[in-house]
Parts: sequence; structure tokens; C-alpha cells
Amino acid sequence: MQSTLTIAFVCRVALAAIFYSAVCVADVGADQKTVLIVYATRVDARISVLADLQLPRLLEQGLGERIDRYSEHLDLARLADVQYQTAVNEFLQQKYRGQQFDLVIAMQQIAFDFLAKVREDLFPGTPVVFFSDTTSTRRIRNSTGMIVEPNLAGSLELALTLQPSLRHVYVVTGASPRDMLFERRARAQLEGFRSRVAIKYLSGLATAELKARLATLPNRSIIYYLLVNRDGAGVSFHPLEYLQDIAPVANAPIYSWVDSAMGQGIVGGSLKSQEKQTAAIAELALRALHGEDPDSIPLTSPDLQVNEVDWRELRRWGIEESRVPAGTVVQFREPTIWEQYKLYVLAGIVLMLAQTALSTGLLVQRSKRRQAERQVLASQAKLQKSYDRIRALVSRLLNAEDTTSARISRELHDDVGQQLTLLTVDIERLRTAPPADTAALLAETWDHAQIIARSVHDLAYRLYPATLRLVGLVPALGGLQREMERSVIVVNLVHENVPETLPPDVALCVFRVVQEALQNAVKYSAAREVAVALQGTPDRLLGTIADDGIGFDVGAAFGNGLGLVSMSERVEALNGTFEIHSAAGKGTRLVFSVPLATEAGLAAAG
Repeated sequence: MQSTLTIAFVCRVALAAIFYSAVCVADVGADQKTVLIVYATRVDARISVLADLQLPRLLEQGLGERIDRYSEHLDLARLADVQYQTAVNEFLQQKYRGQQFDLVIAMQQIAFDFLAKVREDLFPGTPVVFFSDTTSTRRIRNSTGMIVEPNLAGSLELALTLQPSLRHVYVVTGASPRDMLFERRARAQLEGFRSRVAIKYLSGLATAELKARLATLPNRSIIYYLLVNRDGAGVSFHPLEYLQDIAPVANAPIYSWVDSAMGQGIVGGSLKSQEKQTAAIAELALRALHGEDPDSIPLTSPDLQVNEVDWRELRRWGIEESRVPAGTVVQFREPTIWEQYKLYVLAGIVLMLAQTALSTGLLVQRSKRRQAERQVLASQAKLQKSYDRIRALVSRLLNAEDTTSARISRELHDDVGQQLTLLTVDIERLRTAPPADTAALLAETWDHAQIIARSVHDLAYRLYPATLRLVGLVPALGGLQREMERSVIVVNLVHENVPETLPPDVALCVFRVVQEALQNAVKYSAAREVAVALQGTPDRLLGTIADDGIGFDVGAAFGNGLGLVSMSERVEALNGTFEIHSAAGKGTRLVFSVPLATEAGLAAAG
């Protein structure tokens, strides 16, 4: 009796639809694409609403022209009834008699299964694009689509991230065939989590019993809502309305697997994006509408998952927002007081600042005048201090010049001069000696000449190391290292990426800094070991000289000697930087940096 009434109702609807269809068909342009979308959901289901809005827009954008879109919704609860299928088939034949579709889109597996049975009767030769959530789906002739099985494990993984202390998971499903299908999928996909949490399935319960169970769950529990189209008492429901009904009584957070559940009382999950599903279907549909053979278009399996959470539910269950993984979409966030009223707050601050500026203007002017007077006095003091320092520095430089001249004169007189006198005596003896003694005197004269040559060489090297110009910085420092190690101090020289050829002023600067630092270490620091490190970069040469000596007061030393001042002046003259770090008993560390391209170096290179 019920089937007869159903068929009669469908026939009455069909008569009205036939008239409406005829009017619509007459209005369709000859070159306008016509698309039929078949759903296995209610008209108010989110996928139906979303696809009816988005698909025409996406197709029109891709085609560059308007399309004529039709939609049909199958009754999922009665689709297994053969009489219902027959009645729907007849209804659609009458409704679309004489209508030629360019494409038929099946938005669910059940809708595709129905089309597979009736297409030859209803839409022979029409291309079909379908979405399926079953991997065993077999495509029919002249069709393509995508197969994406629901990812039910991702939401539980997200729940464990948000709630690390989670111990119990209660999976809720209904009693309809599709509900039980999702239960089987959940059991298969969630099996791997049993070592981490206890999973219990609340399947096919009457609604009253289910609510009682959900209200008394143990601590550290969550509810995983899959799907309830029909409960254990045989009452049919809209799955989202059912979720809205049980959410208020549940004493644990609820997660789900599809984005239509957002805003219905769930915390969130790794949700299938029906918007991404619609966009992916539109891509395939456009290929078919552009004339591509559907049978040649491979089936696709795009990733439709998006992590989403409801900010309100996070706060309700005390879940820290800091645990939300990066990239997760946070929905329904309530604006803060600042976000709501920041314009008013800023306006008030501006007014307060304006009043403050007006009231303090005169005070600021007076303060600036007094500050300028203090700066003039301070500048005068600094200038005087700088003048005194320059005079002291000039005096020390003159003294150093006199000392150097005296040392060179002394070395020339006491060493080179005496050696030349001996050489003159040897030459005179060689001139008057008998032939038999000539060989011995000649050898002695040669030795004296060698000694004079070495003395002159050492004096010239101290004035300017010729090896620096001939062999480069690193070999010259190696020679300095060997010379210094004749004393009691050990010198460790390391270098990295130091160019073989350097501007002359850079090479001389670095050599003199290292030489002066080593001499200071020998004379004053009582150091046993000195480490010299040079490192080249694309545009600078960095140096560090560190010893294990007794250290000193850097400020006092700068005022009493020329060594540190000369090193600093040499480096700063090349636009480099120079720092000294030392303290009593802590050793000494010099750090300097000079640019590799200086004005003098560039002139020499040119």
C-alpha cells in the first residue's frame, strides 16, 4: 500500500515537472551547455546547496559562457526499493523527454550506481562525471570521475594531538545500511590506534539509550560521530540534525570526518572538504564539456582533507589553542575587545596625544633649549679632551720616531758599522797577503760579508717585510710564526679562505697587527701560547689573536702606549673594526675585520 502511494505521488509530481521542463527546454539557447546534477541527498544537504551554487559558477568560468543547470535528488532511504527506482526512472523519462544533456554529474556513489542502471534509458550517449567514496567502483562507458574513500583516521590523529591524555574513544553510528558501511570503514581504519586508546563502538542504539551513554562517559574520553541516518528504534533522522540533538547532552568533546559537521557541536577533525570535492568535480566536468573523451580521462583520487577546529568548542572543553597544529583552519573565532573596539580606542588615544602635545609644547621647547646649552658645553669638553689626546698622541709618535731612528742608527753603528770595518780589514789583508794565504782570507772575508747581508736584511725586514710583497700574507705570517717560536712562546696559526693576493695596504695592515700583538704577548703577557686565526669572506678578512697570558686593563693601556693605538689606527684607516677584550688573569683577545677592497688596494690593482 505504501509503495503504491509513493508511486502515485511521484507520478503527480512528474506531471507538473513535465510541464515545467518543457517550458525550460524551450528557453535554452541552441549553443548553451546543459548539465544535470544528480544527488543522493536531501535538497537542504550541504553538498547539495554548495554544489548547486558553486558548480554552475565554476563551469561558466571555465567555459566562458553560461550553462543551463538541472538538479535531481534521490531519496536515499527508499532507493533500495525496486518499485521506487522504477517510478523515478519513469518520472525522469517523462520530465526530460526531448532534452539532450551535454553532461550528467553524479555527486555520490549511490547516485552513480543509479545512473549506471538507467543511463541507457534516460541519457544514452551522454558523458558522466561521478564522485565515489568506494574504491571498488567500476566506471561505466563514456564516464570519468574521482574515487576518494573517507579518511576516518585523520580526525582521531588530530584529537590525540589536541588532547594528548586521551584514553577512550566512543564511535557513534546508526542502523541504516550506509551507517553500517561507515562503521565497517571505521573499524578497519582505526584498528591501528588500539595500542594508544581504547575504542568502543556505540552502533545502532536507540536515541534515548545513546544519549544516556554519552552523558556518562569516563574522563579523558571523546566521541567520534560518523553517521546516523536511522537509530536502533527504526526512526530516521537527518545526520546533522541528529548531531545537533546529541551534542548538548554529551559530556566529552565530539569529533567528526566531514566539514558539514562544523558548527553543529563538534570540536573539529581532519574533515573532507565538500568545497574541494565540488572544485575537483568541476575540473573533470570542464574537460568533458570541452570535448575530451571521458573514457580517456584517468580516474583521480585528490586529497580532500582539511584540518578544522571550532574555536568555541576548544574553549568549552578547555583545549589549549597552542596545541592546534600549524595549517589548521580555526572557525568561529570570537573577536577580542581590541578587535571590536580598536577604532574607538585609537581615536581616543589620538585625542589624548593631541591634548598632551598641546599642553607640553612650551615645556618641550624650554627643555630643548636647555638641552642644547648642555650639549654645547659637553661638546666643548669633548673637543678639549680630544685635543689633549691628540697632543699626547703626537708627542708619543715623535718620541717613537726618535726612538726608532736612534735604534736604527745604533744598529747601523754597532752592528753593521763594525762588521763593515772588519770587512775592510779583511780586504786589506787579502790585498797584501801572500798567494798561499789568499784562500783562507777569502773565505773569512766571505763570512763577514754574509753576516753584514743578514744584518741589513733583518733591519730592512723590521722596517718593511719584503716577503710580504713577494710571497703573500699567509707565508709571511708563517715566517713570523717561526721567528717568534725561537722564543719561549708557541704560536698557532690557522687560516681559512684567505685570498692568495690581497691589496698591499690590507696585507701590510694585517701583518703589522699580528706582529705587534705577538711582540706584546712576548714582552708583557707572560703567555705560553698564542692562537692566530684568519678567515676570509667574499668582502672582508676577519682576524682573531688570543693568548693565555695575565691580561691587562685595556683602558689604561690605551692611554700609556703606542702599540694598541697603532694597531687600532691601522685597522680603522682601512674602514675596518678593531676590538680588544682582556682582564686580569683572563688572557687577551684581539678581534679585527678589514674590507678586502680598499681605495688604496683598488688603485694598486688598477
